[in-house]
Amino acid sequence: MAPLAKLVMACLILSSTLVQISEAGSIVTYWGQYTNKTEGTLEEACQSGLYSYINVAYLNQFGYSQDLVLNLSGHYSSGNYTLLGEEIKACQKMGFKVLLSLGGPYGNYSLASSWDAEAVSGQLWSLYLDANSPSSALGGGAAFDGIDFHIERGSPLYYYDLAKKLKEHGAGERNKTIYLSAAPRCLYPDEYLAKAINESVFDFVWVRFYGGSVACEYNAVTGLDNLIISWNAWSLLLKKPAKLFLGVTASQSISGYIPPGVLKGEVIPQINETSRFEGVMVWNRYYDLLTHYSSSIVNDVNLIKLKKPLRYFV
Repeated sequence: MAPLAKLVMACLILSSTLVQISEAGSIVTYWGQYTNKTEGTLEEACQSGLYSYINVAYLNQFGYSQDLVLNLSGHYSSGNYTLLGEEIKACQKMGFKVLLSLGGPYGNYSLASSWDAEAVSGQLWSLYLDANSPSSALGGGAAFDGIDFHIERGSPLYYYDLAKKLKEHGAGERNKTIYLSAAPRCLYPDEYLAKAINESVFDFVWVRFYGGSVACEYNAVTGLDNLIISWNAWSLLLKKPAKLFLGVTASQSISGYIPPGVLKGEVIPQINETSRFEGVMVWNRYYDLLTHYSSSIVNDVNLIKLKKPLRYFV
């Protein structure tokens, strides 16, 4: 057969071959709970290239007609967040999404009613989500890409109302996509965010398989069984289009810690059998700098073969 004929035949064979399309996974982290001296700046976290999404934690006073209070452990002096705004813009120029995390394990936050949720959504919009707001806390032209719900107290009904109102803010005349994420504990359903999760208001759900939910966490004695059972429940019951992430800790001192070798060699191969696996959330930037956890898993996460519809290349 002539060389040209062989080339044509090879192209025909290739065009009829089914190819599985894959996408790279993502790593998410939290930043803001330790000082610059120990976890560095937000911009430095973005410059590491390890993370697709960074949650700035925490805004832990809101509701009941209170002023919003952002607690970033002394990162910025006297509550002046214009430098934070500049760092957010720098991260966004690099292609990363930066979300503001509400809640956390301490603080003075809760919602009294649907009206209260609507009021808080308006506060969040004007202070942190609208780059053109004259009352922006971040300075000119800066805004978060969305809101993360890291909730550990309050009424589950009203967190749904808050999330819904935030989506409406962006979808209305403002014409801005507001990304919403949730960080529930691994026992399904979550005590605080069940309604909001069930109503599909979140774009991302990073489930926390660490920090005290021993019935669904990994440990060296019981192994992976409890984690896999819980993951399968989330994968089966979480409604689309929410993207599902595995939340792990980078600190051996926190319950549920999964050694990187176990995560790469045992956990990811099993949970990747589900089509819902989108990546890993690593708690947090401070611990990550100490242990290099994300650095040790990033190649494996970025090679995740997410199951997608088969396509023909023609």
